Amino acid sequence: MGKRWVAEPSASLMRRLGKSSHELGQTSGNSSCPDIWELDNGDVAVIGTDLTTSYEGRLPDGVSVDPGERLVIIPRATIIAAKVDIPDE
Repeated sequence: MGKRWVAEPSASLMRRLGKSSHELGQTSGNSSCPDIWELDNGDVAVIGTDLTTSYEGRLPDGVSVDPGERLVIIPRATIIAAKVDIPDE
């Protein structure tokens, strides 16, 4: 069994994956949410709407949101736009 992954709080946002919300027409203000960013350690940060409470009672078997985690929703267009920037491995 592999080593347990732990988020590294000191990692920095390195580059946006995909297009900004402004480029995708998902926001009209100065807001940059939702967004997907690669961190300088290779991990990925997702900015979206926290819907943890809304999904708590209807998660599939084997799926859980542990203490300290949040279930975040982003638009389909955001993840599709990021696909070209996400490596296969």
